[in-house]
Amino acid sequence: MEITPSSTGKELEELATCIHELVGRLPLTIRSREKKGLRIEEGKILDYNYTGPVLEKVLKTGKTAREIPETGSYKGTPVIVVPLKEKGEVIAAIGIVDITKGIFTDVREISRRPTRGKED
Repeated sequence: MEITPSSTGKELEELATCIHELVGRLPLTIRSREKKGLRIEEGKILDYNYTGPVLEKVLKTGKTAREIPETGSYKGTPVIVVPLKEKGEVIAAIGIVDITKGIFTDVREISRRPTRGKED
């Protein structure tokens, strides 16, 4: 599998499907820097020509975004979008949509094991 800045939604499908299953089928979006990508919900590809405001932001900034979009298909629902980089260059962005309204993120935080303090 080769992912490039100009990968299409079809070319990103295998990676997207794997991640979608890995995160318990939470809705997933992905796109390359130069081409729109896809969105998946409940194991089904809904769109092969998808982009969203947070995907666009992450492609520009190269930084992870955890926010609630004010526009787009997932308006009002928390999303986490991360950049995919190669040699420091952003080539794509991948996001999950937290349809649990934050429970997914909260459980992750709650389940972190406490770390032992450094002994002096």
